[in-house]
Amino acid sequence: MFLYRGEKIRELIETLEHRKLEAIQFTFQQVCKNFTEVFKKLVPQGRGSLIMRVATDDGQEASTERAKADPFTGVGIKVSFTGGEGDMREMNQLSGGQKSLVALALIFAIQKCDPAPFYLFDEIDQALDAQHRKAIANMIHELSSSAQFITTTFRPELLEHAHKFYGVKFRNKVSHVECVTQDEARDFVEDSATHA
Repeated sequence: MFLYRGEKIRELIETLEHRKLEAIQFTFQQVCKNFTEVFKKLVPQGRGSLIMRVATDDGQEASTERAKADPFTGVGIKVSFTGGEGDMREMNQLSGGQKSLVALALIFAIQKCDPAPFYLFDEIDQALDAQHRKAIANMIHELSSSAQFITTTFRPELLEHAHKFYGVKFRNKVSHVECVTQDEARDFVEDSATHA
């Protein structure tokens, strides 16, 4: 009697473990697909992929695109900003601006799978050139139908598609927030750029 119950419990645990692994793989595949697409939009000449890291039988870590083995040990990211197969790099080999683009591509890829109601980004475009700032602004605009994006910036590109603008001014040792027009916001960031 107790052996029978123990066997049933083991079967249930195995079934649940199998379902968990299937759910992880399905979610990973969706995020991976989205990451590749989003990265291509942000860096048209580039390529990006996520890699599920798994443990091998000898205890060493291995990488596989399909993540067929268990247990999963993590996720790796490889990108190329030139599109070349031999030019794929991992995160520790990237510049600050490149890391920002990869991080945003991952956030946007996850957002396409499971959107949060809002995102708060603080100067995400600070380390990016104008071309990539415009690509980020376009991506935020594309995704803004399913989530609200709140950003801070000192660059003009993120202002293009925004619907509401606020200026923060420091007077008498106190910050004051006020609603401003798009033109006032543009003047502010242009003024900041000329005095930087």
